[in-house]
Amino acid sequence: MPQPDATLVPGAAETRGTHVPEGVDVEEIPEHIAGLSPDEQHLAEMGYKQELNRSWSGFSNFAISFSIISILAGCFTTFSSGWNGGGPAAIAWGWPVLAALVLCIGLCLSELVSAYPTSGGIYWWASKLGGAKSGYYTGWLNLIGLLAIVASVAYGCATFLDLTLGFLFPGSYTSGNLDTIFLYFMGVVALAAIVNIFSSHLLSIFNRVSVWWHVFGALAIILILVILPNHHASASMVFTSTVNNTGFFGGKTSGLGFLIVILPIGALLTQYTITGYDASAHLSEETHSAADSAAKGIWRSIFYSAIGGWLLLLAFLFAVQNESKVTSGGGGVSLIFAQALTSRWGGTVLLISTVGQFFCTMACLTSCTRMLFAFSRDGAVPGHQLWSRLSSRRVPVAGVILVAVVGIILTLPALIKVDINGAPSPVAFFAVVSIGVIGLYWCFAIPIWHRWRMGDSFQPGHWNLGAKYKVLSVVALLDVVLVTFMAFMPTSNLGVPWTTGFAWKYVNYTILVFPAFLIFLWIYWHVSVKNWFTGPKQTIEQETIELLGGVDYPASSLP
Repeated sequence: MPQPDATLVPGAAETRGTHVPEGVDVEEIPEHIAGLSPDEQHLAEMGYKQELNRSWSGFSNFAISFSIISILAGCFTTFSSGWNGGGPAAIAWGWPVLAALVLCIGLCLSELVSAYPTSGGIYWWASKLGGAKSGYYTGWLNLIGLLAIVASVAYGCATFLDLTLGFLFPGSYTSGNLDTIFLYFMGVVALAAIVNIFSSHLLSIFNRVSVWWHVFGALAIILILVILPNHHASASMVFTSTVNNTGFFGGKTSGLGFLIVILPIGALLTQYTITGYDASAHLSEETHSAADSAAKGIWRSIFYSAIGGWLLLLAFLFAVQNESKVTSGGGGVSLIFAQALTSRWGGTVLLISTVGQFFCTMACLTSCTRMLFAFSRDGAVPGHQLWSRLSSRRVPVAGVILVAVVGIILTLPALIKVDINGAPSPVAFFAVVSIGVIGLYWCFAIPIWHRWRMGDSFQPGHWNLGAKYKVLSVVALLDVVLVTFMAFMPTSNLGVPWTTGFAWKYVNYTILVFPAFLIFLWIYWHVSVKNWFTGPKQTIEQETIELLGGVDYPASSLP
């Protein structure tokens, strides 16, 4: 990366590209600083020495966010949310509109990661721009969001493994047993943890494979659904048919209630699927040319996933053979495959999705553990010495285990059987999904808000929005408001206390867990944290930071 106002340090630095500000005597540069690469130098300016293994390419950085977004996961596991909360028309029109809003958030985050490419990611930005208290809340919101996403993706993978076996072995295997699914879920989490523990290089390979699995897997599914069904739904059904399968408003599919209550419930499909792209930030300390690569990794993963996901969802909708049976069955995507395909072809489609969901689980676990590592490195998590400790392979092993265990605990309510209108409903799964979504989007909002308030005083990195940040930041924050409303909504009227037939098993427990979590954070801050937490801690000497702090990085505009 060119440095017009810098001098190349002689010796080891000549081969690694280390630069120092003009006017600084190179003889003053310590030998260990002279050997820093540009990425390590940028990290040192933020106060950290290179600890994690920087072995990821720009493509690998993009790949992990693309894998976590995973159209083979979210488009399958939360399809019923979109169907029940609006129907085909809401999915067909809602996906591109909501995806555009998510892209605005991603572009704002891309600008921030270019300026501050560190594993703490969103938490670090909030601390830098808004102070220690802002960073504290952001870090915990990010962490709880990532923990819930790990749990939801792994449980979705287990559910679709169960469905796949049911399709491939009809008559000899009965799917739908919650105890069996939970065992599969624990197995998925354990296997993903093992892969994370033993090799960051292997993870990088898996993420590269995952990209092509998602691309060619989604293409194969689309072709199967285009070629094999006996007939396809009409464009009128796909783009105009609406469904209200929630029990609210007597099932009406028009009026103000449908617009402001039912459609936001269905929005969970898009908002959940296109999330987790902050992984590119969390892996920035392991990525070459991170200030540029991580920024592009975020927005590109959103953009390409939005296009691929829309095509995939349209293929689902056009493959519907009997709309009323999909609705009466609970709106699950497997009902469409059972109508349109033979059991073997349906099982093949589900198998492609299941493998993609496992790739997604591994990537989610990686992202979450890196966030936990960074937050613990700064002393913000109880037991931080353990969670920030690296193995000989430079992997936070204890952190990986902790994330796996907490993910399993969060999902325990999924063992409770819930039927709505005679069809099985994964209420607990959607609650975990909602916790993940609201945690992540709230933590995104905090640094975006601070960056917007700073205006032109913000020091951009290589990749920046220019003046476009003024509009994009506002749009991004408005989308967070929509997400907040959506995440707290019950998925059925039976989860509302004043409704006949109400039972606690139908409740979207996000509305209980998340406020309780915020209250705990508030109490913990005022009772203890504010007395000792000062935000990100330096792991290198202040003199070194000051010595390197004069380097200006040239900025690039939006591509």
